[in-house]
Amino acid sequence: MIINVLKNVSVIEKVCRMDFFYFTRDKSVDFAERILSFILVFTVFLLFGCSRTPVTPSPKPASPISLPSIHYTIQVGAFSNMDNAVRFTEKLRKQDVNAYHFLHHSGLYKVRFGNFSSRKAAVERAKALYSTGIIHDFYIVPPKNYSKAQLRDKILRTADSLIGVPYRWGGESVEEGFDCSGFTMTVYRLNGLDLPRSSRSQWHTGMPVSKSELKKGNLVFFHTASSRRISHVGIYDGNGQFIHAPGKGKKVRRSSLNNRYYKKRYAGAKTYF
Repeated sequence: MIINVLKNVSVIEKVCRMDFFYFTRDKSVDFAERILSFILVFTVFLLFGCSRTPVTPSPKPASPISLPSIHYTIQVGAFSNMDNAVRFTEKLRKQDVNAYHFLHHSGLYKVRFGNFSSRKAAVERAKALYSTGIIHDFYIVPPKNYSKAQLRDKILRTADSLIGVPYRWGGESVEEGFDCSGFTMTVYRLNGLDLPRSSRSQWHTGMPVSKSELKKGNLVFFHTASSRRISHVGIYDGNGQFIHAPGKGKKVRRSSLNNRYYKKRYAGAKTYF
């Protein structure tokens, strides 16, 4: 590994035990050129040295984008008729309260709203609305803490409990009369995850999942409108099935991803935990 430029022999002999390159000069080369050659070779040697090219570690797999957790929420109302729950939900929304209704296991429709960091903050907000007559009796719902496995199970149980229910987010228009993303948002929020409101927001929030890697509780998305924009969403239930609110005048139901209609319009899936 000794450089012998000045003695008219090979400049480099197998640098670092490998055939790096050979640099030879004849006797006609003057001393100045030899010095320049030496400097050039020595500079290359310093830059590369005897070490091997460092191996860049493989990037870690991307982690799902975690949704904000639902902490304390306010629950109000107990309606036997869904239309009354819808009207009350709309009333709260007009007061800038992001409310949503759902079918409780008691068989009554109830309404929830808010995401408060403490029980005290939730109570104060509820009392303020109570004092203005917007709400009456209320109940503060504490946060839920589930493992991933439990969370998947809870999400599916909630979605399954709504099968057959003519879910309505609110309003009487075609757009709002029967809302798929309102359904997925409600199911997730009831289980402690603050999922965004619209299907497009839900699409942009999650981490992509290939069709072969789908897991229960993932959201599946579709292009059902004339454009290629995301326009429909459901909750994957396993075995190629998903639960969703299919359209106005229809009830929450389970469908197959292999159904010709949905297979043709399938856009992808997202995970959030």
